[in-house]
Amino acid sequence: MTRIRILVVDDSVVVRKLLCETLSGDPELEVVGSASNGRIALAKIAQLHPDLITLDVEMPVMNGLETLAELRKLYPKLPVVMFSTLTERGASATLDALSLGASDYATKPSNTGSPAAAIAAIRAELLPKIKALCAGPVTRLKSLPPPRPPIPVRRPAHRRIEIVAIGTSTGGPNALGEVLPRIPRGFPVPIVVVQHMPPIFTRLLAERLAAHSAIPVQEGSAGVVLCAGQAWIAPGNFHMTVKGAGVGARLELNQDRPENSCRPAVDVLFRSVAQVYGASALGVVMTGMGSDGVIGAQLIRERGGEVIIQDEASAVVWGMPGLVYGAGQADAVYPLDQLGQEITRRVMQSHAPRVASTEDHSAALEYRAK
Repeated sequence: MTRIRILVVDDSVVVRKLLCETLSGDPELEVVGSASNGRIALAKIAQLHPDLITLDVEMPVMNGLETLAELRKLYPKLPVVMFSTLTERGASATLDALSLGASDYATKPSNTGSPAAAIAAIRAELLPKIKALCAGPVTRLKSLPPPRPPIPVRRPAHRRIEIVAIGTSTGGPNALGEVLPRIPRGFPVPIVVVQHMPPIFTRLLAERLAAHSAIPVQEGSAGVVLCAGQAWIAPGNFHMTVKGAGVGARLELNQDRPENSCRPAVDVLFRSVAQVYGASALGVVMTGMGSDGVIGAQLIRERGGEVIIQDEASAVVWGMPGLVYGAGQADAVYPLDQLGQEITRRVMQSHAPRVASTEDHSAALEYRAK
């Protein structure tokens, strides 16, 4: 078995040792080297030919962002996972790194109380991301079910879409940065989003998306009344749901157990959307690892709603949308650069005045004759 070759870049001797020992303990991974700053790392890439780099954000000589900018010029496809602190500064730098081309990020363990707890945290968060980003075509085919056509769903005639629910994970911040700015001002329905991210990160992500979008984008908060033409992102470490319908629909937050090892979870949001809006819901599943969203997509479609997904070619990881597709719960598949337009088209078309059909006219004449 060919192991995934990793270069660890961090200015902390303690962190480098922790990462190297933890990653080397997995039989599928091999740490081929380490570096204490970006300049050394760039020199080592040509020598060691790693399959993936873990990159610290704050380092002397050449920090993570500077390193990433140079690295992307030379190695545009090399997977890079940022290893950042769970702080406002760390979150902001991580979002900058994602916009510069980082593949994903993991947060450094904090207040774990013991090395064993820190190692467990790294194994739980970082290892799956490394394996997902470095999975070859054969591995991807084995991990995903074979594609199947959409399962037929009975939908009410002339239904109107009244809410858009989006779920995403790995690669999601950049994907949302492509989709939400394409939603026009005056969009007639609310948008609710789950992006797998910890606290602080989700608020900063919402602020950044708002700065580039025609519609307002905010972090969700309990009791907020949903209104047309706005988007809300579930806050880190909270499940977000919708309750009520129509003018009085509002957001609710809870800290119930994680689902699919996630909180917020896409399935939790989608389940509530299916219960409240039924056939009037449009679900969207974008890039991300894992299975979160599959059950939720099924519930939306069972109640007559639609689900569309991002295609494999444009996804950083096609786990979430790929599993929805493999389960037959995707009505259509689109590349990332078309998703925003397609969401808008479907919603606007459902809200357009309906032209009476020949059958409608005949029925009206028959009614009048009575």
